[in-house]
Amino acid sequence: MSFILGITGGIGSGKSAATQWFESQGITVIDADIVAREVVEPKQPALEEIQRTFGDWVLLEDGSLNRRALRDHIFQFPEARQTLEKITHPAIRQSITQQLKQAESPYVILVSPLLFETNQHELTHHTLLIDAEEQTQLQRASQRDGQTEQQIRSIIAAQMPRAQKLQLANDVVLNDGLLEHLHQQLKPLHLKYLQKSEHIF
Repeated sequence: MSFILGITGGIGSGKSAATQWFESQGITVIDADIVAREVVEPKQPALEEIQRTFGDWVLLEDGSLNRRALRDHIFQFPEARQTLEKITHPAIRQSITQQLKQAESPYVILVSPLLFETNQHELTHHTLLIDAEEQTQLQRASQRDGQTEQQIRSIIAAQMPRAQKLQLANDVVLNDGLLEHLHQQLKPLHLKYLQKSEHIF
């Protein structure tokens, strides 16, 4: 059984930059966002259940999920989000658990923007928050995603408050946007996680 590190952070906090560094050290990274896309691919049981629950309009002509239509529907009917999550969250969790078991690096990382919100932190032994000032988040996310400041602010507002995440996380790295600073903070943590991984049985 590997030592499992959970990494989280708000939009534009620099989670990807952090996980890329860990990957460069030979650490396996499982991304909950990628898993969330995989479980709703054509022929996957979760997608078939979404179709049964919501109707054929959730599928595009090629049989894939019509994300935009579903997003608009959830925006109009907020209670539909819970219905959708009851289908997708167990499927995501099952897939993550399976991938964590198969990882062969000294320790393994689960990166998830909703690590605490979806209780995925329960799958980990230790958590690391990649933290950033809100202004940095706004600047970074708008440059990367081409979204308006208002859209990004609404995403930040929908996520767990920063102060709460700071309380819950075992380790915190403040990412000011300079990769060199980020890497300097990650190096001693990596050594610490390697040590912790030796004591997991």
